[in-house]
Amino acid sequence: MAEDDDIPLTGRVREKLIESKQEWAREGRLLTGTTADPSRDRLPPGQTLVKDWPVLDLGIQPDVPKEKWRLRLEGLVEAPLRLTWDDFMALPQTEAVSDIHCVTQWSRYDNRWQGVKAADLLALARPKPAARFVAFTSYDGYTTNVPLAEFARDEVLLAHSWEGEPLTRQHGGPVRVVIPRLYFWKSPKWVTRIELLGADRPGFWEVRGYHNNGDPWLEERYG
Repeated sequence: MAEDDDIPLTGRVREKLIESKQEWAREGRLLTGTTADPSRDRLPPGQTLVKDWPVLDLGIQPDVPKEKWRLRLEGLVEAPLRLTWDDFMALPQTEAVSDIHCVTQWSRYDNRWQGVKAADLLALARPKPAARFVAFTSYDGYTTNVPLAEFARDEVLLAHSWEGEPLTRQHGGPVRVVIPRLYFWKSPKWVTRIELLGADRPGFWEVRGYHNNGDPWLEERYG
C-alpha cells in the first residue's frame, strides 16, 4: 500500500473491468499466435497504432501533491533511498523518446519523456549481489514486477513529464515508471516504492493471468 494514508484517492476500483480483463486472459483474447523482431519490426504483433493516449487504470486515481510525494528504493540495496520531490528533481535529468505498447492492443509512437534514469537511481542505491528482481508499489495500491536486468536498462525512466509538460494525474503524475521494452502495464503510474528482491514477486495483473515478463514482440500478453 502507499505509505501516506492522507493521499486523496478519486474513484473506486472497477471490479467489472478487472473481471473482464481476467476473462481476456483465460480466453487468450487478442492473441495472434505470431512473434516479431524488434530490430526489424517496430509494431509488435496484434497491435494497432493510435494518435491519442488512452487512459487505463483500476478506477482509482491518487491525487499526490508534489510536496507529499515520496519515492523509496529499498530492499536488497547497500544504500536505501527515500526521495522527496526536490531530491528527485535535483538528480541528473534525462530526456528520452520511446514507444508505448499496451496489452489492450494499442501502441503509440515517439513519446517524449523527461525524468530520471532508473540506472542512475540504482547507481545511488547500489544493489546487493543477491538482488535479481524488482517489485513496484503505487499510491493506488497497484503492484507489478520485472527482472532487475529489465529495470536497469539504459532507456528505462522514472518520468515526471511527457511532451514537455508535467505528467497529468490520469497518466500517472507526478511520477511514473517507463519501461519501453515491455507491455505498458509493467510501467506503473503513481510509483512510490521500488523494492529489490532475491526472489520474484508477481504483481496485480501477473496473479490474474497476465504474463510474468510481458514482451510485446513475443506476444507475452498472458501466462
